[in-house]
Amino acid sequence: MSMTLEQAREKLKAHGQEHVLRYYEELEEDQKRMLLDQIEGADLFRIEACRHKEELTKRGVITPLAALQVPEIEKNRENYRALGLEAIRQGKVGAVLLAGGMGTRLGSSDPKGMYNIGLTRELYIFQCLFNNLMEVVREAGVFVPFFIMTSDTNHEATVKFLTEHQFFGYDPDCIYFFQQEMAVATDYQGRIYMEKKWKMASSPNGNGGWFASLKGSGLLDKISAMGIEWLNAFAVDNVLQRIADPCFIGATISRDCAVGAKVVRKNAPDEKVGVMCLEDGRPSIVEYYELTQELMDAKDENGDPAYNFGVILNYLFKVKELEKVKDVLPLHVVEKKIPCLNEEGKPVNPQVPNGYKYENLILDMVHMLPSCLPYEVVREKEFAPVKNKTGIDSVESARALLVQNGVEL
Repeated sequence: MSMTLEQAREKLKAHGQEHVLRYYEELEEDQKRMLLDQIEGADLFRIEACRHKEELTKRGVITPLAALQVPEIEKNRENYRALGLEAIRQGKVGAVLLAGGMGTRLGSSDPKGMYNIGLTRELYIFQCLFNNLMEVVREAGVFVPFFIMTSDTNHEATVKFLTEHQFFGYDPDCIYFFQQEMAVATDYQGRIYMEKKWKMASSPNGNGGWFASLKGSGLLDKISAMGIEWLNAFAVDNVLQRIADPCFIGATISRDCAVGAKVVRKNAPDEKVGVMCLEDGRPSIVEYYELTQELMDAKDENGDPAYNFGVILNYLFKVKELEKVKDVLPLHVVEKKIPCLNEEGKPVNPQVPNGYKYENLILDMVHMLPSCLPYEVVREKEFAPVKNKTGIDSVESARALLVQNGVEL
């Protein structure tokens, strides 16, 4: 039974958001139902966070966490690889692609994974990722169950695109889609913006929402029934990353860690990447803007920088450990440009930030687990993020790295 208008009014009133129903009487029947359904599903407690957002950013005591570095990995590569391949062949490993975003910063109105970075041929971001995973499939001789997270804004386009391209040779029976949960967006006072007269402004709830969204979709039961013990979660925009990498899996298993995190050596003390550390004795990630000069200058026992390894958003989680976590993920209140209706009910596309989005981040999931293995990869071989059209971490820099790694554009 769906929510009634009266129940919707009560829910909104409890949070001081009655204006959401301002245009209700002029809506068509299907629009009314859509709005009531959205109100029913919305977590309105989240937006209380903007009233005490300073408290959300308090950090504990930061100390170094040593990474497993390339020379050590090379020494044990065969053992790690054999262990990882065995886990893959036994069906214990799944891959989770976090692809809820759009290619807006690349000047595209399509899902980010649909962006074509080829020059003389079509080569889509999605295609690069499927190609990389297919290398492991060929090596292991089995397909890895592949879970793809989309969002309300890009689900249909993503499914249509991948289906039309026949999943770039991947077995469609091993692919499972699920949608990321959405979170409403507000002005600076915590008042919900309306995107349309029948729709609250909302956006995907951050990359940390993937596990809750997987659970909400019912796929976690399937993962359990399939006997999957490890999930490799990774972002859509790194076209060089290795997915379900046997060596990475083997190293994490052999070190008996709850999570493995692929990291690269920073190219400058102030590079804009989150760095691995311990916080109050638990694994954690400090964002680049939180690094004090003291932390940047700190040295380890070899005289190298102590906080020198940046995460690349490629993690291997032990499913059992994630299921044990009962805490609610902390909220990040992020200032953004939010398209909305003005007081006259006309759509506005702001040129400067005008409010907050409310996100959970995957780095907080790492902090909730008892142990983490930072696993170093060679930047030039595994880190080519496509975040901007030009400049740093751009289409241009990713193309150059793909060519360097023998990929034909």
